[in-house]
Amino acid sequence: MRREELVDLNAFAVVAEERSFTRAAAKLGTSQSALSHTLNRLEARVGVRLLTRTTRKVAPTEAGERMLRVLGPALGAVTEALASVSELREKPAGNIRITTSEHAAHAVLWPTLERLLPKYPDVRVELTIDSGFTDIVTERFDAGVRLGESIARDMVAVRVGPDLRMAVVGSPSYFAEHPIPRTPQDLAEHQCINLRQPTAGGFYVWELQKGRQELHVRVDGQVAFNNVPMILRASAAGFGLACVLDDHVAAMVADGRLVRVLEDWCPPFAGYHLYYPSRRQPSAAFSLLVEALRWRG
Repeated sequence: MRREELVDLNAFAVVAEERSFTRAAAKLGTSQSALSHTLNRLEARVGVRLLTRTTRKVAPTEAGERMLRVLGPALGAVTEALASVSELREKPAGNIRITTSEHAAHAVLWPTLERLLPKYPDVRVELTIDSGFTDIVTERFDAGVRLGESIARDMVAVRVGPDLRMAVVGSPSYFAEHPIPRTPQDLAEHQCINLRQPTAGGFYVWELQKGRQELHVRVDGQVAFNNVPMILRASAAGFGLACVLDDHVAAMVADGRLVRVLEDWCPPFAGYHLYYPSRRQPSAAFSLLVEALRWRG
């Protein structure tokens, strides 16, 4: 393959990823007119239109989507080859892209990055906050961080955090008017605050367990959110019970703003794992980050 053909293919991949000639040109360090000329040249070479252009957006055509499915892993292999060469350098260097949930970013990733990155100025890390499930190969991420139970089997998974627990909580003002629930069945008589899930679109089903008895409880109430801080704010204001990760509410329980209930129905479960494709050849920078994040508790 000639050099200009590889340049054209990379330009197409960046435009398709950014959905914008303006952002893609800035990322590639070129002008919009030069980038448009490059894409026109590529489309002329392959004989089909790869991008649909409107005044508001740019999107791949069906042919473009087909090309991206093949092109993404190929460009990823080139990136990995270049990264492997960088291992010969005295200090780790390179770019690392990670997709993660907001809670994992705050609780696990950033505390480690805050300590690590000042020691390695040539290592650059991009965190993309996304509560849904991301195809890290197609989206060209180096790794993802999710709960251990949700990771595909064909991925290498490295534990990066402790066990987690859910916590069912309500405010003292709420319990002044409602009895404390003793069993999950009692939740049917309570106002509960639902969490709208970004991927499935439905409400989170409260997962409770005591011994071998597992219950998935659908709750109802006057308010619902797709944001945990708003759920906690509403619960503290007396609008009902909330079910969230216990470290979200530890401080509020400690100072009395919230009261924890059904604690015996909230056992520990597998915490966060960093995952990446098993066929990946890790760069020195990536290996450094994995070891820094590895949970040793």
